[in-house]
Amino acid sequence: MKYKLCVSGAAETTHCGKDSLELAKETGREIVRQGGVLVTGATTGMPYWAAIGAKEEGGFSIGLSPAVSEREHRKVYRLPTDYFDIIIYTGFNYSGRNLFLIRACDAVIVICGRMGTLNEFTIAFEDGKPIGVLEGSGGTADMIREIIERTRKGSGQIVYDKDPKVLVEKVIKLVEEGKEKDTH
Repeated sequence: MKYKLCVSGAAETTHCGKDSLELAKETGREIVRQGGVLVTGATTGMPYWAAIGAKEEGGFSIGLSPAVSEREHRKVYRLPTDYFDIIIYTGFNYSGRNLFLIRACDAVIVICGRMGTLNEFTIAFEDGKPIGVLEGSGGTADMIREIIERTRKGSGQIVYDKDPKVLVEKVIKLVEEGKEKDTH
């Protein structure tokens, strides 16, 4: 069975690191190379670039939309539909979609980010999901270490790296370790 790896990150990317869009694309490629399926919030920015990378690598991409329909997805939310093999229209707006998105995946990879990414991160953290943070990508991703230290809720299952390939490897290792614990 393929692991479902979510890329969570900024839809609006002007505050992100210099090469962050290319790094998001490479993360999408690596997810596919390492046998995973990409899951995103079916939005622009980092998740979209990850979807481009996944499709360029011949992989499968699932988007979970905040909209109730394709029409609302395109017209109201102004979100893309290309580069996704399947889009699930949740109808839950952003906050409800975020909960569904994180619960639908095996692990989360954070690239750059703003408030929505922080919301997805905290859901994943509270649910005990494996989390990968692409260091140096900007925004929320570069604040996570400090957030973890200041909140004093433990370190969670978080791995950090600047290299998408190594980060995806680390995340998959956490997922596999969790699956082994479930079978014992």
